[in-house]
Amino acid sequence: MRRDEFSRRLMREHRLSSDDLIYPVFVQDGPGREDAVPSLPGVSRKSIDRLLHDAERCMQLGVPAMALFPVIEAQHKTLDAAAAWDAQGLVPRTVRALKSRFPTLGVVTDVALDPYTSHGQDGLLDASGYVANDLTVAALVRQALCHAEAGADVVAPSDMMDGRIGALRAALDEAGFDQPRILAYSAKYASSFYGPFRDAVGSSANLAGGDKYTYQMDPGNGDEALWEVYLDLQEGADMVMVKPGLPYLDIVHRVKSTFGVPTAVYQVSGEYAMLKAAAGNGWLDERACVMESLTAFKRAGADAILTYFALDAAAWLK
Repeated sequence: MRRDEFSRRLMREHRLSSDDLIYPVFVQDGPGREDAVPSLPGVSRKSIDRLLHDAERCMQLGVPAMALFPVIEAQHKTLDAAAAWDAQGLVPRTVRALKSRFPTLGVVTDVALDPYTSHGQDGLLDASGYVANDLTVAALVRQALCHAEAGADVVAPSDMMDGRIGALRAALDEAGFDQPRILAYSAKYASSFYGPFRDAVGSSANLAGGDKYTYQMDPGNGDEALWEVYLDLQEGADMVMVKPGLPYLDIVHRVKSTFGVPTAVYQVSGEYAMLKAAAGNGWLDERACVMESLTAFKRAGADAILTYFALDAAAWLK
């Protein structure tokens, strides 16, 4: 059965398609701006007008959705992250532009405060400098409502605060927003693979060597991930996320096997950068290794894959 391509295809258990992909993008104020991210070869921070070209490419290639990550200018970063729920802020304006031009393209927004805080943490700090869970949840609710008002299809809280899914679901329902889905970053690990992302959004300098161990998951824990997913589902999440990807395939598999719910995985910036670096040095075949890694996510049980390779992969699949 392995002898020929036709028989290998007939017995193949898992297949990747463009339907499985979500394209994460970095948006900045413009106009006409496109700045390369040195630690993410081939990835740029783009102004809204340039981002529309990527959205058009998603439509052409059959990529169902884009995930927005804002690059906030330093003067708009504050201790209270108030720019996160500004109705005229960068993310709401981007959502409105995308939905106006491409109404059938899914738009996913990141609900987290780290792009907006002057200290680079995902939450608000108390007097001792500790991330205050309940204060942060109240801020995240305001942010999610702002995104829903702008027309976001999916709000994706990536902060890992306790109780935020229930608070978001209640607030969205009370405000009459019954269409936005909640994609919960339920098992987000305190990983060392996020460095290039933090470079892209400009939070690494604000973080100034700090860490997020007090609220993101310990990489040594697996059972805890199932508990976190269970809690988010009980509170009203429509989809759950495991992040990062390849180092946590066992978690993806356990989540999908245990709950059978829509499960997403994020092939994070460090994973992308490693593949790009190896391919750039001629050590790996980029296309073959990218497609193998994406297929591994499907084999583990992922329904959706956030990857910076989304457009390339969709083109290769065509």
